[in-house]
Amino acid sequence: MRFNRHLTNMEFTNATIHAKANVYFEGRVISHTVITQEGEHKTVGVILPGSYHFGTGKAERMEIIAGDCEVVLDGTDKIIHHRAGEAFEVPANSGFTIAVKGEPSHYICSFLES
Repeated sequence: MRFNRHLTNMEFTNATIHAKANVYFEGRVISHTVITQEGEHKTVGVILPGSYHFGTGKAERMEIIAGDCEVVLDGTDKIIHHRAGEAFEVPANSGFTIAVKGEPSHYICSFLES
């Protein structure tokens, strides 16, 4: 996968993309699954304005591609602001609350091996 943070372009070479979307929170969060040639599982999606809580089974790395958001990891009270070009990680068997205000936030989520 190539990703240009300044132009927000990405290219997945020889990847499988699931055309059916993963739809959450009445369509306010939508993503598509991507499986890279190397077997990595990712989702590429958009989060519309609002606040949402997600649980995780596997550890995740969330890269913010466009827009910005505020994130609170489960077990903490700290609000961390993330902008385009930044990322955060979520431990396995945990979760996070993500809030988007204003413009939608676009992301790539990579599922990490524990």
